[in-house]
Amino acid sequence: MKHRRILWNLRLRYPRLLAVGLLMGAVVVTMAAGSFASGGSDGTSSSLPEISDTESKKETTAQLTEVSQTEEMRAVWVPVMSLQMNGEGEAAFQKKFDEIIATSLEKGMNTLIVHVRPFGDSFYPSEYFPWSHALSGTQGVDPGYDPLAYMVEAAHKAGLAIHAWVNPLRIQASSTPSILSQDNPYTLWKGDSEKKDWTVKTDSGIYYNPAIPEVRSYIADGVAEIVEKYPVDGVQFDDYFYPTQDESFDETAYQAYCDQAKKDGYSALSLSQWRKANINALVSLVYQKIKEVNPKTVFGISPQGNLSNNDALGADVASWCSAKGYLDYICPQMYVNFENDALPFTETIETWKNLITEDSIAFYVGLAVYKAGSDADGGTWEKSGDILSRQVMAGREIDCDGFMFYSYDYLDTDQTREEMENVMKVFR
Repeated sequence: MKHRRILWNLRLRYPRLLAVGLLMGAVVVTMAAGSFASGGSDGTSSSLPEISDTESKKETTAQLTEVSQTEEMRAVWVPVMSLQMNGEGEAAFQKKFDEIIATSLEKGMNTLIVHVRPFGDSFYPSEYFPWSHALSGTQGVDPGYDPLAYMVEAAHKAGLAIHAWVNPLRIQASSTPSILSQDNPYTLWKGDSEKKDWTVKTDSGIYYNPAIPEVRSYIADGVAEIVEKYPVDGVQFDDYFYPTQDESFDETAYQAYCDQAKKDGYSALSLSQWRKANINALVSLVYQKIKEVNPKTVFGISPQGNLSNNDALGADVASWCSAKGYLDYICPQMYVNFENDALPFTETIETWKNLITEDSIAFYVGLAVYKAGSDADGGTWEKSGDILSRQVMAGREIDCDGFMFYSYDYLDTDQTREEMENVMKVFR
């Protein structure tokens, strides 16, 4: 069982590495493959190759010549805030991302989880979503280069895996972005009588409505577009699903469902059950679309660490972890320390581990490097400088498959330095 888990984790972590036989040889490649079958503005030019078809993907893949041989995931989240450009141009973006790579390697990371669709927008030219406002300062404005193409190639050249991080439903949060572009789906759909319910505007923001099958297909096709165009190692959804428990959010769609159920003579699901069914349908469709494009590209979700909160958001994590066809890995955000009474760290990660009854699903633990050394949670993070390293050891005790750290901006700061030095010690 342990050997099978290691081989699965290596295939999950480094599909390219196995594909080209750079890690453990042809025998491991064959075993892993068999296991899977069961289941700018400044005028600077880029030297990136075109990534437009299968052959060019293979050529880009062949450039990956050096990857860490550790068996556990050691990833860092790179959120949109870390990639903010505001029109600085291609050379500045490449310099910023090169620094992200260098710091991540220095701190022992082997994977980057990079925000590529934070607000129903994109860090790449998309047929579905407008350009991100984080690049130019204004949503929908072409920055003049392809950030994701550079990030994928640069990460792979440095021996790092890269997962494309997507917010599935969020279009606008509060006033961010302040202006939605004319080619934003919300802008295009709100005046269409047949599509006006495809998005929902609330006091807190604007969201895609996962109750609508066409919307779920739109989101899934948008994910497939990433996998088709770029040799990413994985795609990840975070913890943003239904933004509220308010019944008015999808009242029209739910009433239509109940009316149809009554007409057809079957019992309607409760609102909570129905919402979870909608999110399950979205997750399974995204998984299917990814695998149709590239079976080796993994799909994972990083939900909140609190199981009851996930249930309230329509995130049916128990179903995802107990059957094939939803995801390849799960990474709960365990942003608490050992002194948290409501969510005790060790007991909670054990509960999550026990949720996984489908052997093909890897289990990672999300850790709060941003809280290390801070006065968060009543000052309990200031009591010790080795909380994160002890959490790594606790995860290893229950045989988890690795860790993801939030976030990049806190890997190398005065606040977190002692904690990260201790993490690096247990990484050796």
